[in-house]
Amino acid sequence: MSLLQVQELTKRFGGLTAVNRVSFDVEKGEILAVIGPNGAGKSTLFKLITSFLPPSAGRVLFQGEEISGMRPHRVAQRGVVRTFQETTIFREMTALQNVVVAHHLRRRASNLGIFLNSRTARADEAAFRKSAAEILDYLGLGAVKEVEARNLPHGYLRALGIAIAMAAEPRILLLDEPFAGMNPDETERAVEMVRGIRERGVTVLLVEHDMSAVMRISDRIVVLNFGTRIAEGTPAEIQRDEAVIEAYLGREDDEVEAA
Repeated sequence: MSLLQVQELTKRFGGLTAVNRVSFDVEKGEILAVIGPNGAGKSTLFKLITSFLPPSAGRVLFQGEEISGMRPHRVAQRGVVRTFQETTIFREMTALQNVVVAHHLRRRASNLGIFLNSRTARADEAAFRKSAAEILDYLGLGAVKEVEARNLPHGYLRALGIAIAMAAEPRILLLDEPFAGMNPDETERAVEMVRGIRERGVTVLLVEHDMSAVMRISDRIVVLNFGTRIAEGTPAEIQRDEAVIEAYLGREDDEVEAA
């Protein structure tokens, strides 16, 4: 059984169908990329999978259990966790403090216990600081863990967003454009970071526009166009697919090539 199953997923906004009967499976341990032109429905698909939006039709299964319609934090508690584009980062906090706060889904202490600084609350805090430091270390952020987020370069901020998501102990991590705005060196570090996450047993589903990075990192690719899945396959298969070439990757101009 696949780890995640997207079945005939559809989302309509009035007369607009943003996602139209999209189906695919994500296998445990793989890196699957979703690509497509702007407006293809990629972001809406992510919101449907993580239950930030209810589907108009279809469903999402995680480990054989339907998660469509659950509250987003319940979906995250089950292990389906997504990143956001820096919107979850507290810029006045250090990198370490940001990741400690992100452990809230795993806390044992009650709100009252936190307020009274109970023994359980103190134990949670100690465990979360240790876990946060370990996450930052293996993502290559150990040297900046005491730096306030507002002082971090763009590439480090994107990595911090991933560290925050990793604090929820995901079984599958959904990355929203993890390489956006990066220079080549930052992108290469981020690619290795995502591979490292997979090596730690976390399955990865990502949306990305950087085709060079996508082709290097992905085991399989799903291509959307106008909300519809038009292709699925390995990077080599996607690069040869006529529908993808026509809709997204672009076709070489024969006259220019000949010149």
